[in-house]
Amino acid sequence: MTRTTLSEHLAARGARLGEYAGAETASSFGDPQAEFAALRSTSGVFDLGWRAKLAATGEDRVRWMNGMVTGNVRDLAANRGAYSFLLNPQGHILGDLYIYNRGEALLLDTDVSQAARLRAVFEKYIIMDDVEVTDISEKLTAIGLRGPQAAAVLEKCGVSAGGLQPLELRDVAWHDVGLSLVRSAGNDGFEIWLAPLNAPRVWEALVMAGAAPVGTEALELWRIAAGVPRYRQDIRERDLPQETEQHQALDFTKGCYVGQEIVERIRSRGQVHRKFTSFLIAGSAVVGTKIQAEGKDVGELTSVASLPQSNGTQATIALGYVRRELALPGTKLKAGDATVTVTQLPFAL
Repeated sequence: MTRTTLSEHLAARGARLGEYAGAETASSFGDPQAEFAALRSTSGVFDLGWRAKLAATGEDRVRWMNGMVTGNVRDLAANRGAYSFLLNPQGHILGDLYIYNRGEALLLDTDVSQAARLRAVFEKYIIMDDVEVTDISEKLTAIGLRGPQAAAVLEKCGVSAGGLQPLELRDVAWHDVGLSLVRSAGNDGFEIWLAPLNAPRVWEALVMAGAAPVGTEALELWRIAAGVPRYRQDIRERDLPQETEQHQALDFTKGCYVGQEIVERIRSRGQVHRKFTSFLIAGSAVVGTKIQAEGKDVGELTSVASLPQSNGTQATIALGYVRRELALPGTKLKAGDATVTVTQLPFAL
């Protein structure tokens, strides 16, 4: 298993290590729910070394990549990114990734657990094209910062985030260290891309500026509360793109790409039968539990979490799929012995 650049540094500062998305990193710094609270109310800093970085270079890189993924790479402005799926010819999802236009290259950002497979699929489709896809994760790692005070923490460190739009990046210098500051897709945080050698120094500066150290257990709570699906857990190869409700990954004007015929057929003939959505659970349920209506299977739970509420109690929430006609907020269904109520995202707890 890959160990992130920061894993040993964080372990020395009390982190419990564990696997996440194909890499070993900090699972917790002692209290995942307190770490989750920091992400919601102040700011939290976390290792993003479990995200792999690939570079696509060569004269044909933009045209070729635009024909590989569901998002619009052709019209990406410099230092802007887009979320995309990689599909097989049958329209099923082989993986997800962010693609950034870095001028001389396209930078691809995905989970470590997906990187080798995505690269292999890409290389299969490079025939006569002037394109090379290289894993540059050993040269570039990342630190995350999220929460309502995230921008203030950066300012205290001497880094301005002013004016950055979601999935836009800016190259900055910090105490003679080169950084790339990226606004997160949800506009509630930032990523800092940097050389691995500089990661411990930047981590400590962010903590000194007031960011709470956060592990992946708290990140999972935040992810589920925000309704962000995770590949291999909430998005699987058997799922179709429109079922996932990730409309930002699909562009219907860019032209042909692998699997495009299926995606367009779904759009032209009507909606898919299932929908990715969220649930509030009364009782106990686990990932994989089938959702039922009148004794018939109508969906399944893919992620489950117990979140602290403002009144001091816990709320069990979940993400999953349900038949589209039943996906109206307030609809009550069964999942094992539990009652599940369809809700809107993000969760307001």
